[in-house]
Amino acid sequence: MSDDDDVILVKKPKQVHYGSLEEQEKARLAALAAAAKEGADDIGGKELGDIQVSSEYMELEEEMSRDKKALLEEFERRRKARQLNVSTDDDEVRRSLRQLGEPVCLFGEGPAERRVRLRDLLSYLGEDAIHKKLEEEEARIERDRGREGTWYHEGPPELREARLWIARYSLPKAKLRLSKAREELKLAGSVRAAAKQESQRKASAMSIYCSQIGDTRPISFCRFSSDSQMLITASWSGLSKVWSVPECRLLQVLKGHTCNVSAATFHPHAAIPDHFLKKLSEEKEESTPEAALAPMDTSEVAEGSEACTMASCAYDGTVHLWNFRSEAPLASLPGHSPARVARVEFHPSGRMLAAAVFDHSWRLWDLHTATEVLHQEGHAKPVYCVAFQGDGSLAVTGGMDAFGRVWDLRTGRCVMFLEGHLGAVLGADWAPAGHQLATAAADHQTKIWDLRRRSALYTIPSHTHLLSDVRYQKSHGHFLLTASYDKSAKLWSNPAWHPLRTLSGHDNKVMSADISFDNKFIATSSYDRTFKLWAPDLA
Repeated sequence: MSDDDDVILVKKPKQVHYGSLEEQEKARLAALAAAAKEGADDIGGKELGDIQVSSEYMELEEEMSRDKKALLEEFERRRKARQLNVSTDDDEVRRSLRQLGEPVCLFGEGPAERRVRLRDLLSYLGEDAIHKKLEEEEARIERDRGREGTWYHEGPPELREARLWIARYSLPKAKLRLSKAREELKLAGSVRAAAKQESQRKASAMSIYCSQIGDTRPISFCRFSSDSQMLITASWSGLSKVWSVPECRLLQVLKGHTCNVSAATFHPHAAIPDHFLKKLSEEKEESTPEAALAPMDTSEVAEGSEACTMASCAYDGTVHLWNFRSEAPLASLPGHSPARVARVEFHPSGRMLAAAVFDHSWRLWDLHTATEVLHQEGHAKPVYCVAFQGDGSLAVTGGMDAFGRVWDLRTGRCVMFLEGHLGAVLGADWAPAGHQLATAAADHQTKIWDLRRRSALYTIPSHTHLLSDVRYQKSHGHFLLTASYDKSAKLWSNPAWHPLRTLSGHDNKVMSADISFDNKFIATSSYDRTFKLWAPDLA
């Protein structure tokens, strides 16, 4: 075979035609037109009843643009500003700016610029803006005066009888106190000075005599009885306990409160009953630590101990009266709940009981009739403490508003306003002289007030923490006792107010303190669950 016979066949590839972009676009548009035509035909086939037709029309108002409206308002404000009459006196311009609460003077501003600034402010606030500010300030001052004013509630008919009874009781007491003061003045000055120096010397020699664990929770309050043979303590456990002095023997447990007990105190005429003395004498021979912490058996009690001998109050507003016969309350005084009752205090006569309540008031109860004869307001914040003058004619109250008030129980008037503390007034006590009192506050200071001068006589920077209590020496007031949350109590001389002694020994804040009526012991109760007796160590 020749080479010509060998024919090579080449397979031609298939040509692919993609089309034109113009043709594709025409096809797409034709498809859209056909779809639109079909939709129009469908709509045309609907019945007229299916089309929602309304005869309501929306009225369109032509509104200005916000910028144009703001511009017109600015032009109007400037026009009013040009028409405002502003004083050319720079002092008056400054006063007007101060009344509007604006800076009196800006950096680099002169009288003319200040006047222009006042005019611009008045154009924004209104020409009577200064007058409105003055009216608001006057209304605020009137409201404050209403809060600070003394409120007098209309009392029951028993209140008049109680006031007359207090007057008949206090006037002879005052006469007797003045006669004793005159008798002391007849003594030589050296004799009086020697007695004061001896009293202060014993105070400066105070040291721990006894320390006792009083409860499982902090001991918030303590007070001596009038015969100085008993001490009552109040605890946050809800219990109050009566202890013998100086043995610190547990005599009675008072069970009745269900929450923290704020305070507990003895009746002014309460004395240790015979059955307590009998038990103490029997146990002197056989004394064990367990016996000292066990309460005495009160099954055999003298008849005279059925009268009210103690009172206590608690955080839940309850006030209970007690006697030496039972561990249960003798009676309760209602009407304080749910407000907390911070302190209770017996009137020197023993017939009345005062309660300081956290509803901004203090109450006075007649225990003979179990009637609340006085509900007195006057503090802007809770009332924390109350104390009676020795004659029984005056009472002082201290509140969380940092003010104190002295009340005349015979007339019901507030005779002195104690203003000067920077913190809550937490304690108050009267000097035996009757014209002087001390207040302890949360501002770490003790203030001495003189009713004759109607002002503060002296300020003692007592402690480094808030003061919880203050007490005068009972007989002559030769020294003052203060207790504080700085874990100490201090003794101060009267009238120089020099520090005599610092009673340190508690592991935590001292919550209360008291001086016995025979001036032999000082008691302190603390957050560390203990109370301590202090006595002069003259060895």
